[in-house]
Amino acid sequence: MDNQYFVGWGTLALINAALAQGKNRTGLNWFLLSLVLGPLATLILLFVEKRQ
Repeated sequence: MDNQYFVGWGTLALINAALAQGKNRTGLNWFLLSLVLGPLATLILLFVEKRQ
């Protein structure tokens, strides 16, 4: 596979981790989940509400 694909997937996982931390969720868990689910994890994070 092309290396750019892996770089993009990893970058998306980092962005998702930062987005999750902004919503008071565990960044590491979302990073690992994003490595598996990719853009689907981003979509889930967009609709998850912020924790108190």
